[in-house]
Amino acid sequence: MYKVAIVDDEPVIVRGLTMTIQWEKYNCRVVGTAGDGQEGMKLIREKRPDILISDICMPGIDGLTMIAGMKSEFGHMQITILTGFRDFDYAQQAIRLGVTRFLLKPSKMDELDEAIRVMIENLQRQGIMGMDEESENGGNAGDTEDGGNTGSTGNTSGEGRAGQGAENAPEYSAIKDTASKGTAQTAPGSEAPGKDAAPEQDREAGETDSPASCFIVKNALAYIEENYREKLKLSDVADQIYVSQWHLSKLLNKHTGQNFSEILNNIRIEKAKELLKDPSLRIGDIAEEVGFLDMAHFSRVFKKQAGISANEYRNTILGR
Repeated sequence: MYKVAIVDDEPVIVRGLTMTIQWEKYNCRVVGTAGDGQEGMKLIREKRPDILISDICMPGIDGLTMIAGMKSEFGHMQITILTGFRDFDYAQQAIRLGVTRFLLKPSKMDELDEAIRVMIENLQRQGIMGMDEESENGGNAGDTEDGGNTGSTGNTSGEGRAGQGAENAPEYSAIKDTASKGTAQTAPGSEAPGKDAAPEQDREAGETDSPASCFIVKNALAYIEENYREKLKLSDVADQIYVSQWHLSKLLNKHTGQNFSEILNNIRIEKAKELLKDPSLRIGDIAEEVGFLDMAHFSRVFKKQAGISANEYRNTILGR
């Protein structure tokens, strides 16, 4: 069976999606639910679901970055966004990052049905057929491991809705059209149809080049650029952009040809070179200003990067 995760900070939505949808009909079961983005990421890494239905407007998270991180790290996972956030540009960006469907709350059951069917078709194109229950050590369809977030909405008709609000906002049909036209196929870099399916390493290479992965690398480099003065670690950056340290390290190497330490040191030394143009600044103060707590370490890194010492560099620049 296909594994499903549901992430939303509205308990009524979580209960509705968990209990109202007849998941067994789709050969699916809900393996867990979460009430915020941080819990959601923990759930996804633990359960590795095939399908994710999630809001993107939840406290304490950058929704697009979270989605990009999850799609980059788990390229096969099919994602449907279910949100009350009516912004067409935001919807388009989410779709470019690999979201299968972008649905506005409240969403009719036939819209959810169509989204689930397309996600399953995309999984099947990748050769992912879903494990049988025996392989997964049992469990009934629709079971969850988070009893606090499950329950019945009391509405099981085909016209049931997930969420409350005005579904006929002007942007609604345009967003639906964009989702329908732009995502009927598998997400970029993750398609592996039929017998000609690519080897696992080729699929992985495609995922690291996907729009979501490029988005993650761009955000990671921007975060390093803004925080290079701090005692920055790879884990700090990974936490900010919602991916594992291992995955971020792989992406940085793939896209820049450098590891995290090399990237950070390059930025720090380039900033130091700018500061060395000011003769009133002591080299020790410059080293500290760009994030080096150890002057000897700064000197070694500077000479390795620039080919000469910081003092020689300053004399060369000021002597021109």
